[in-house]
Amino acid sequence: MRLHLPDELGNCYTEHLELEPGLSLGRLHYHPTRALIEESTGPHVGRVMVVTLGLCGASGYLGEDASTLRFQAGHTTITAFRAIRGERRYDRAQAVSQLRLVINEDALHKYVGRERAASILTGAGLHHLSFHPSSHTSMAHAAALTRYMQPGANAHNSGENGRRLDLHIHALSLLAEQFNRLSPAAPIAANRLSAYDIDRIERARDLMAEQLHRPLTHAYLAAAVGINEHKLKEGFRILYNATPMTLLLELRMRKAYTLLESGQQVAQAGWQVGYKYPNNFSVAFTRYFGRSPKSIFGRRCG
Repeated sequence: MRLHLPDELGNCYTEHLELEPGLSLGRLHYHPTRALIEESTGPHVGRVMVVTLGLCGASGYLGEDASTLRFQAGHTTITAFRAIRGERRYDRAQAVSQLRLVINEDALHKYVGRERAASILTGAGLHHLSFHPSSHTSMAHAAALTRYMQPGANAHNSGENGRRLDLHIHALSLLAEQFNRLSPAAPIAANRLSAYDIDRIERARDLMAEQLHRPLTHAYLAAAVGINEHKLKEGFRILYNATPMTLLLELRMRKAYTLLESGQQVAQAGWQVGYKYPNNFSVAFTRYFGRSPKSIFGRRCG
């Protein structure tokens, strides 16, 4: 569903797509001819979590409770709230593009459990959960989601069912990355990990994403960030509820998926995520996604 503002305000529109009950995807593109202030009453029912990726430009939000938010290109803003009144603000002659994922309380229960959902959606007002530079992985998923929402995306050769599945994969992968960053296990981590340890473990995860092509090991990662292997493994379990190698596999498979979609050959994609032999990559990819790399290769949208 696409909604346009009047033409005299400039090229301004929003798009909305429901992926499943309680989980929706939105895209905003505004290039106003004058400064705009839009009143917002929060159209979502109940408590929701919203992940906004800034793709171009910047905009702001001012709530009636004096809460403020900043949305900026190259950054991810995560909020949780129940419907509140406020103003969205856009500068004159400045293009703004944003991608939003909105997940409600029931859907959060489904994917992360009631206890974790409650820790994210606590309270009734606006909660600014995070504002951070978007990772390369996040931006790759955002680019894929944006392509699938463009006019003519229905016509690509995988058909509507394939398009829906691809949208779901990218959306849930993007959400999973943000859930891990929010780390609802923080109270436990505070007792067992120092601030320095947490910083080093987060750096190890970033290092994985930057060096997917390398034969990464526990010993290398621990030495590279300055902690011991035991602390590395414990920290990943506390912060990400996964072993370093489990998370590394997840990062590799997500990256490989986007590379294949962009037209990379199977062998090339495999090599870029650390697989020397194409057959080994194909087996791992098929086991992870339930479909072969060749079924994804070159599936671009018009």
